Amino acid sequence: MHINTTQVRWPHSLIAMVVSAFVCCHVVPLHAQSYPIKPIRLVVPFGPGGPTDVSARILAQIVQSALGQSVVIENRPGAGGALGSKSVATAEPDGYTLLIGTSATLGVVPALMKNPGYDPIKSFAPVAKVADSTLVLVAPATFPAGSVKDFVAHAKTNPGKLSYASAGVGNQTQLLAELFKSKAGIDVVHVPYKSGAEMVTAILGGQAQMAFPDVSILIPLVREGKLQALAVTSAKRHPQLPDVPTMTESGIPDFIMTFWSGVVAPAGTASDIVNKLNAAIDDGLRSAAIRDSLAKVGSEAAPGSPQDFADFISTETKKWSAVAKLSGISLD
Repeated sequence: MHINTTQVRWPHSLIAMVVSAFVCCHVVPLHAQSYPIKPIRLVVPFGPGGPTDVSARILAQIVQSALGQSVVIENRPGAGGALGSKSVATAEPDGYTLLIGTSATLGVVPALMKNPGYDPIKSFAPVAKVADSTLVLVAPATFPAGSVKDFVAHAKTNPGKLSYASAGVGNQTQLLAELFKSKAGIDVVHVPYKSGAEMVTAILGGQAQMAFPDVSILIPLVREGKLQALAVTSAKRHPQLPDVPTMTESGIPDFIMTFWSGVVAPAGTASDIVNKLNAAIDDGLRSAAIRDSLAKVGSEAAPGSPQDFADFISTETKKWSAVAKLSGISLD
């Protein structure tokens, strides 16, 4: 079954600006004794121009500068990210094929499919978490509810009359909305769209009354008053939307969900290679220039050890499996 996890495309000028911000900063090189001796292939399981692709290009500059070897980005979209992820899971575990894994590919897809072609835990060696990005509960600017509490009250007064937009059946945005419906006890009809851009357009035009887009495309729309941001799904408020409360602050308990990205290698990759890559990425993510570059697309750097990332993935897979079970959504 087709899984639509289309991401919003960023203009080439913005991608160039974000990546170039890294070039001017200095990262101390690591003097590799043997690895790497040839270019590293970094697979992005989505098309070019989206937020994952932007993060990958920043990451490529970090690794290339630190290890002195070129990093080639390969976009392999398809099946909600499962196609590119599977290609890395079955690659030679020599450190020369890496994957940008996300909450979609390592959390949502395995939760919805019994056999996506890889196991998010067993098929990969976690290298480093890269970034976190919150999603935002939004409503049309003219919608008569300016808070989560007001939205829930309005929905309960009008059961089955409101709709929510998603970026496709089985998309992370659908699961978030279904989780919200369950926790709030409201009846809102699902209207799937073909992409994140179409989902946001539906809210702007009032064709749907709520959605959970990624913050990266929302900040200017919220600031210009074209959308209402009711709450963010992260554990804390977003620095660029400081007046927007979290879902937890808004009375929806245990609602902490983010769109995250990180680097994984095929299972069986030598620990010294994993550690060398992690050290390079970790150093880069701690630089002010990289943090600023990620902030431009609404993301926050998330450095840590390979074990930190492994523990995080394990927690996320359990979380998304529970959400999938609660929503009753399956793509098998």
